[in-house]
Amino acid sequence: MTETPPWAADDWIARTQLILDSYARWTGRELISREGDPTEQSRRLFEADFVVVAHGTEADPVLCYGNRQALQLWEMELSAFLQTPSRKTAEPMHRDERREMLERTARQGYFDDYQGVRISATGKRFLIRRAIVWNLVGLGGEPAGQAASFADWEPLAAGEAPR
Repeated sequence: MTETPPWAADDWIARTQLILDSYARWTGRELISREGDPTEQSRRLFEADFVVVAHGTEADPVLCYGNRQALQLWEMELSAFLQTPSRKTAEPMHRDERREMLERTARQGYFDDYQGVRISATGKRFLIRRAIVWNLVGLGGEPAGQAASFADWEPLAAGEAPR
């Protein structure tokens, strides 16, 4: 029996639509082509060559979406990724900067050109550049979390400061 890919599950398709609709709402652009049905869009976003991540609205938000590129970059299986508090994607010394960016995003709707250091599950550090972060908004206008996307990152050696 073959396992259903995550992008084909109904809840994943709905989350993908939330991510795509919210991105278009805040930026006036599409994150990916919206051609095809929601399942096809879900597949394309999951298989994109750029990173897309999202977290929910919990007091300590937990990751609720990560495409294939995100899973590879953070070196995690999907099941572990979806149980990770999003703050743990950054090293402790970079969490205040990350929190400030998320608060600014919450106030403004979206924030583009973010740069910051992140850390994988195995301790590999990397610098992300030109990331866009946006608020997720449900059909009724209610806050539904935040998402981020970026295509520019570079590995950092242990202890290396970003340039």
